[in-house]
Amino acid sequence: MSDAARLQRRAPVVLADLVPGALVRDLLLVAGAAAFVGLLAQVSVHLPFTPVPITGQTLGVLLAGTALGWRRGTAAMALYAVAGVAGVPWFAGHTSGYVGASFGYVVGFVLCGLVCGWLAERGAGRSLLRSVPAMVAGEVVMYAVGVAWLAVALHVGAGEAIALGLTPFLAGDALKAALAAVLLPGAWRLAGSRR
Repeated sequence: MSDAARLQRRAPVVLADLVPGALVRDLLLVAGAAAFVGLLAQVSVHLPFTPVPITGQTLGVLLAGTALGWRRGTAAMALYAVAGVAGVPWFAGHTSGYVGASFGYVVGFVLCGLVCGWLAERGAGRSLLRSVPAMVAGEVVMYAVGVAWLAVALHVGAGEAIALGLTPFLAGDALKAALAAVLLPGAWRLAGSRR
């Protein structure tokens, strides 16, 4: 293998690759990302007309998936889901266990982490123009699972599930996606200026 090929292989693919280490680094990043999402879940506002609260979780999921890549991002969100079901009180409002009709969003977080991470490994987290579509794609996947789960759990049709589990959250999640799309390229620029 030539020196150029060896250097290209070592180049960081996602933001987490800038952190030195391997297995221990990955375990700490996965646990830290799960805890970060759990922390943001505590920023929670319950709406009277839906079982789905407004939370900061989406921002954490978008950032974790895009910063960690698809393997670590998926693992972090799976850890968040499994540990929460097992009793760690880091779902919205310090809850844990199976959270009923809104649990589909937690399942959607795992797929959102995968999608955002996969796109980030193809350069999506490095510029604003490439970050926005990655964030939107992650949110589409998360909402597809969350709204479908909500419809089944509440025994309602697609229109009502969308009214309860998507429409009230679009503006806030657009802001979270925009914030994540700005933060990731900014972190890359900051890391690049320190290398």
